[in-house]
Amino acid sequence: MNNKTVVGITQGDANGISYEVIIKALSDQRILDICTPVIYGSSRILGYYKKQITEIENFPANLINSAKEAHSRRVNIVNCISDSVVPEPGRQSEEGGKGALKALDEAVKELKAGFLEALVTGPFNKSEVAKQGFTFKGHTEYLTEKFNAESSLMFMVSQVLKIGVVTNHIPLSKVSEQLSVKTIKEKILLMEYSLRRDFGVQKPKIAVLGLNPHAGDQGLIGDEEEKIISPAIKELRDKGLLVFGPFSPDGYFVAGNMLKYDAVMAMYHDQGLIPFKALSFDDGVNYTAGLPVIRTSPDHGTAYDLAGRNVANPSSMISAIFTACDISRNRREFDQLSANPLQTAL
Repeated sequence: MNNKTVVGITQGDANGISYEVIIKALSDQRILDICTPVIYGSSRILGYYKKQITEIENFPANLINSAKEAHSRRVNIVNCISDSVVPEPGRQSEEGGKGALKALDEAVKELKAGFLEALVTGPFNKSEVAKQGFTFKGHTEYLTEKFNAESSLMFMVSQVLKIGVVTNHIPLSKVSEQLSVKTIKEKILLMEYSLRRDFGVQKPKIAVLGLNPHAGDQGLIGDEEEKIISPAIKELRDKGLLVFGPFSPDGYFVAGNMLKYDAVMAMYHDQGLIPFKALSFDDGVNYTAGLPVIRTSPDHGTAYDLAGRNVANPSSMISAIFTACDISRNRREFDQLSANPLQTAL
């Protein structure tokens, strides 16, 4: 019986480092031991980058039409990019944006059809895909709409830190007006459920950051903590959730604090991602919690400056694939126990 997770991997922008980190990641035998990878992209472009990675001698790719044909012991690739497309490492281009969207759309179609159990997305250039009619701020917002989710959570995860953000890709000047008791509660509930279902934490402890310096200093430096954040925390604590804060953002990220909690909720993008990338850049993973499907990605961008030089580090891509497989397994176990509550007591 094949228990491997079937994982779709989108090429992202073919002019960035996606193909290099995908090839390096899938050359790790541990990956093929636990999952069946299906790349959505171009076998020709894959071959182009494979030739540049001299330390990898054998990388058999199985060309298929759909993930339902995937070979469980090989790297599979669904050709959805025209063979006429020639990669231009390090260059932002129209073809790079078009190819990224084509690969993403094809993978999502197969994810919806049930041919994939998880999706790992390669990075694309947001300004370039916007020129191609992509109206979303990023993968998170796109997938939230595609899968009809009421809400989702950008959840950055690693071995040392798990951190979510209440607001995603919006200007800093608009963060405060986007915060409300309802929104903060909603995001924390998504995090709490994800920690239980996706990461196997039985009773999650969640820390919540303030918005202002020193968490507002009791209203002296802003009143969002007193009017919005603290009431949201209180309402959740009254329901029995282990939610604490608001903590001053500048003092939270020390080992002593982080070890006390299973995850932390930040108020805006950079408040969460700056410490996350400082502490977890090599193995950090961007996970979209709250979706009916599993989606992860490496926590880096296209890195045009590194493209085509065989110097890109695949660690984050490897972690993204492992995390997708771990979440798939955890969900199956959680859902089985939820469907059979007597097993929990045995």
